[in-house]
Amino acid sequence: MAMGNNLNRRPNSKFGQIPVQEGETYDVEIEGIGEKGDGIAKVKGYVIIVPNVKKGDKVKVKINAVRGKVSFGEVIGQAEPAQEGEEAQEAAEESDEDAEMDEDTDEEEVEEPDEEEK
Repeated sequence: MAMGNNLNRRPNSKFGQIPVQEGETYDVEIEGIGEKGDGIAKVKGYVIIVPNVKKGDKVKVKINAVRGKVSFGEVIGQAEPAQEGEEAQEAAEESDEDAEMDEDTDEEEVEEPDEEEK
């Protein structure tokens, strides 16, 4: 059985190809703050850890390292304003990601008793 040539592909089980590359820059919005105080941003659902930011910041980051499920970046400036079409697409992607995050956290939430049980 012959295997395909995937030497140039960076597989990642959830994303197929990793959507960021070391040395490249991306405009992102900081979606949250991690346990150690670093910002968390995403590009196509892929996590970027960014120090010295706060939630809601819109910044341009340079990717310094890609490590499997996450990458690490640094702020190099303010993000450029998105154009109208990009804003609608980003909003749709964010709502999809929020829905996925809600599904993940549902399992951790404590269920309240049904009214019949009270």
